Formats: sequence, C-alpha cells, structure tokens
Amino acid sequence: MKVVSIVGMAGAGKSEVARVFEENGFVRVRFGDLTDDEIKKRGLELNERNERYIRELLRKNHGMAAYAKLNLHRIDSALEHSDVVIDGLYSWEEYTFLKNYYQEGFYVVAVWASPRTRYARLTSRLNRCLTLEEAANRDRVEIENINKGGPIAMADFTIINGASLEKLKRGAKGIILKLR
Repeated sequence: MKVVSIVGMAGAGKSEVARVFEENGFVRVRFGDLTDDEIKKRGLELNERNERYIRELLRKNHGMAAYAKLNLHRIDSALEHSDVVIDGLYSWEEYTFLKNYYQEGFYVVAVWASPRTRYARLTSRLNRCLTLEEAANRDRVEIENINKGGPIAMADFTIINGASLEKLKRGAKGIILKLR
C-alpha cells in the first residue's frame, strides 16, 4: 500500500490533484479537516485568522508534526482497504514523521504555481477566499514558521500548474500510473 502526500503553497492546486487521486481509487485524508473541526467545535467563524490560530495552537500543543500525528489513525485505517492520498501536508516535521513511519511506501507530489497565479486563484475562489495581503502573508508565515519548503524540495514528483485544469489532471494521472 502507498501513502502519497500532496504538497505546495496555498492556491497551487493541491486539492485538485488530491481529487484526481481520489477518483482513481485512493482514499483522501485532508489534514485541514482537523483545523475545520476544531474551529466548529469552538464555535468560531471559518476564516483565515481563526484557521491560523487553530493551526498554531495544534502545533503548539502537539509539536510541528501535529497534523501527521493526529491523522495517523485515519491514514492507517484507510490503508487497510486502499492506497491513501494526503491533501495538505505542510511542515518538514510532518514529512519526516511520515517518511520514517511509512518509509518506502511514502511518496510526495509537489504542485507548483507562481505566486501571481496562486494569488489570483486565492482572491477569486468561493471557499476560503483570501485578499492579496492575506495570501502573501500566509506564504511568508508558512515558509518561515512552518518549514513548508522542505517537503516541496524533497518531492518525488512535481507538477507545474500554470496552465489548464486539464493539464494538471493529466499530470496527476501520469504520476498515478508511475506509482502503480
């Protein structure tokens, strides 16, 4: 069984790639569900400020590998039936935790798009829309405080997402074929 983690900056197209994997038989585990669930549990509004607060709180309480550790049971349960795709691995510590745990069964797919392209997507999307300032600030915080660059640099596969959705999907399907 394989665990494939999709990495990239906000707006790069990670969820679209994860959706292609899911459509091709992988069980999808979205790390951000932990954040959303905690926001709902606390009765907070779903917005960038509260999302950041919860992400930082979870990492403060459980360490920088928090999302990997807290989702491990979901991943292991899904692996009993299927390969797994992780939507949204962020930190170097999450990467090393999962790489050490799953070893040769763990793969990383980086999705890359230029900041200009990503910011245009983030400011116009229907869910979790960001302003240009919020998008740029999120990039800075994720690179400087969450160690997000490491997993992207260590990816086994990279998809450049600057063209069409169809091209992105073809890239994802090509990787799935290589993994099988």
